[in-house]
Amino acid sequence: MDAPGNNTAIIFHVEDLSLEQKLESLPSKPGVYQFKNAEGKVIYVGKAAILRSRVRQYFQKSRTPEPRLESMIAKIVDVELVVTGSEVEALILEANLIKRLKPRYNVVLKDDKSYPYIVITNEPFPRVLVTRKKIPGGKYFGPYTDVKTMRFALKTVRDIFMIRSCNYDLTEETIAAGKFKVCLDYHIHKCEGPCEALVSAEHYNRKISQAAQVLRGKTDVAVQSLEEEMRQHSEHLKFEDAGRVRDQIRALAVYTEKQRIVAAKQVDRDIVGLLTKGDDACGVVFKVREGKVVGSQHFYLGNVEGKEMGEIVELLLERHYLDADDIPPEIVVSDAPTFADLLVEWLKSRRGDEVMLEVPQGGDKAKLVAMAKNNAQYWLDELEIQRMKRGDFIPHSLKSLQRDLRLQNPPRKIECFDNSNIQGSDPVSSMVVFEDAKPKKSEYRKYRIKTVIGPDDFASMKEVVERRYSRMLQEQRPLPDLIVVDGGKGQLSSAVEVLEKLGITNTPIIGLAKRLEEIFIPGQSEPILLPRASTGLRLLQQIRDEAHRFAITFHRSIRSKRILRTELDLIKGIGKKRAQELLEAFGSVQGVKFATEDQLSEIVGEKVAGRIKEYFGEEESPEE
Repeated sequence: MDAPGNNTAIIFHVEDLSLEQKLESLPSKPGVYQFKNAEGKVIYVGKAAILRSRVRQYFQKSRTPEPRLESMIAKIVDVELVVTGSEVEALILEANLIKRLKPRYNVVLKDDKSYPYIVITNEPFPRVLVTRKKIPGGKYFGPYTDVKTMRFALKTVRDIFMIRSCNYDLTEETIAAGKFKVCLDYHIHKCEGPCEALVSAEHYNRKISQAAQVLRGKTDVAVQSLEEEMRQHSEHLKFEDAGRVRDQIRALAVYTEKQRIVAAKQVDRDIVGLLTKGDDACGVVFKVREGKVVGSQHFYLGNVEGKEMGEIVELLLERHYLDADDIPPEIVVSDAPTFADLLVEWLKSRRGDEVMLEVPQGGDKAKLVAMAKNNAQYWLDELEIQRMKRGDFIPHSLKSLQRDLRLQNPPRKIECFDNSNIQGSDPVSSMVVFEDAKPKKSEYRKYRIKTVIGPDDFASMKEVVERRYSRMLQEQRPLPDLIVVDGGKGQLSSAVEVLEKLGITNTPIIGLAKRLEEIFIPGQSEPILLPRASTGLRLLQQIRDEAHRFAITFHRSIRSKRILRTELDLIKGIGKKRAQELLEAFGSVQGVKFATEDQLSEIVGEKVAGRIKEYFGEEESPEE
């Protein structure tokens, strides 16, 4: 196993010890631990300042249960350690192992090999090319997630610095032998002809250095170098060469103008914004060089549900700067990494100078972080759209719910029931339908309770569940993947009793109690408590709240109609149609009550208007 620090890493792995024996003999030193399953595959990699304390925490009974963590621990049959000389070495090793092994339960930065880089090749007369694969030797810039930006940068440096685009194998020997001839690029002033020794290797490589500065965003440095070159040409009366360099400076100015200025000072910093959505996260890095945004990158991360933002940000920074050639003196992040001090120490060692990590609370930096997070939201939405286009897309919240409830299939269609009444009056129920975690309002149903007298939630639940699924069986319609009843054990038992009576035994059903968001499952005495951050729980809450809203709305409608009937229907000569006309004209029963007889006559005629005034006049008369 590769490890940093040359001789400082020690592999601690004894084959003939059981997992329990290894946990007892863990060293109290910094290092990296790897959990393995029964097939010997690494399922999790972590780092620790003290291996003994950190690893044993996973197996303590007092820890807070989490579904994903419980699932991982149940699969652990072996642990392998690498003891390192320092926490920084542990951080580097952990990042490398996660990158290489992609363990099932780690936050994983998804592969960015499909994004192109600009590379300056390692040759006597280097070329500037686009590549999608990094190999040792060249200088790489990127990856570029925006191909248009990359091609603009490539064309700019090639044109301004007249870098060759040919595939000639230019060496001192091949040039001296006159093996190659200048091509069209030389004649249209896009190349200075190194293949025929028309420029020296020293001159050509100076241009390559200037191109590298531009690709790093250091255009001012490149301009200063060109201005010095122009001055020397002028002093030696080489005015044509000086004019050509002047044109290069002007072209660089045009290139720079296309970059957005975000800081008054010529600062170098990276702006990092991170957002999560379900089990996915996206990090966006804005590269600010000399006060201008010279580029941006986005990275997708997986397995993030239930993880702290600090842990996700830390992994993003580790993986990004593990391969980066350009580390700025300032890194501004949306959330503080878990081990910020350790990360800064490692970044300083990589850069060879000071690095400041900052979480802004306000000002221009906070605005840039917000902009980066807005970009991250765009890329997360784009990821979901692409998945949906590929077909058979299952939202992560459904996968989470399937895992947490141990369902055989993802609950793509969920039906939820809720009751509503006030002290037993006008009892109603609602049923809402969600497909692929989205409401399907065309399949919502409202029920007036017919067989129950008084406030009896259990009996009401029995009635609506029987009415719903007896009809579905008669019409031979497919049953939902999951049934949810709003309530605890009582409501759930009532619904289960009806389903068994109908012969429906393979459809999962749960009860969701409001007070503690407890999930009750048939046959289990103790409820399930999901983490508050669980996307599966949030989906259940959304469905339950929608069923409650739908039931309340229906109940209010029934109640208001009943109240209106008892008021206006008591007046002789007023039916539903006339009552509706009066309410539309006067807004309410009170409006009808205080309207003049002439106003009422325009709607219902003089005879009925007189009866209305007579009715409300009697209502106001004092009792004798």
